[in-house]
Amino acid sequence: MSIKPKRKAIRKVMMSIYLVISVLILGVGIYAGYIYYKADAAIQRVAAPKLADDPIDYVKKESIQPMTFLLAGVDSRDGGGGVMNTDVLMLVSFNPQTQSASLLSLPRDLLLKPKSLPAHKSNYYYAYYYIKDKSEAIPNTKRFFSDLLGFPIDHMVVLNFDALRQTVDALGGLQIDVDMDMKYNDSADGTHIDLKKGLQTLDGQQVLDYVRYRKSNQGTRESSDFARNDRQQQVIKQIIEKLGDFQGISQWGNVLDIIGENVKSDIPESDLQQWVYNFPKIKPNQIRSLQLESSWKSPYVYVNKEDLQQALIDLADEAGIRSEISFKWETIGVLE
Repeated sequence: MSIKPKRKAIRKVMMSIYLVISVLILGVGIYAGYIYYKADAAIQRVAAPKLADDPIDYVKKESIQPMTFLLAGVDSRDGGGGVMNTDVLMLVSFNPQTQSASLLSLPRDLLLKPKSLPAHKSNYYYAYYYIKDKSEAIPNTKRFFSDLLGFPIDHMVVLNFDALRQTVDALGGLQIDVDMDMKYNDSADGTHIDLKKGLQTLDGQQVLDYVRYRKSNQGTRESSDFARNDRQQQVIKQIIEKLGDFQGISQWGNVLDIIGENVKSDIPESDLQQWVYNFPKIKPNQIRSLQLESSWKSPYVYVNKEDLQQALIDLADEAGIRSEISFKWETIGVLE
């Protein structure tokens, strides 16, 4: 066999290899571009809507600054009757420089006594503003709680509970040590909770049942709102931990779709882009749960004044805004 055919054969093999490599590189590039497109599309849906007189682009900040925000979870399932009361209401303070965060759950039945509105449970006010004008519900609710608590809140994030279910499934479930047997059925809104006590991996629906469980009509022990708040914070910590393990934007594909469909905020688009693309670097490695001594006096929850004051101070210290808070106890149901 001559050398020439051998060279031709080698050339054909090398060309085939180059072709395969080129196709792979092109495919990876197209996929990466597609993921970034999905990320931007999701971010645009979550971010604060741009007004007609807004600049085309927000000015990109040099670094991500400490911030505070109000997190609200609503249940908008088909059987829920469209009620927008917040089942979860949480103050969060986040410092990306120290990679730390603090969480304070506000009891959903906490008595609030604003001067300009009727006294109600804390979970009432987002629904009130939503019914009044849903396009302004987030900024109005944020302003309401900021003024009422005397605590500056930078942003508000509202998530549909279905986001929790879908996100947990996308993450492959969460390992949870369920603290008690939990059983509850309600055919009207499609709730069917059946969890056993003990350490186990829960899927998205089971995690949603775990964080929502309060009452039982199946013979199991009932749970307090206070215990439920602890469970909600436990789940948030695990989700943040798993999201922080993502390597690159490609792993965010499904999660970004879920977030885009189920989360709304008043956060500028440019800020959200920075947060998502830099999440592995700024993910809080220390997450502190702040506790409130609370008491149920039907139909309201009352909180310990000193506990709430210290919790707000801790949240402010995390974000470096201690000098800006002012306590307004006359507007909050506190223990005497």
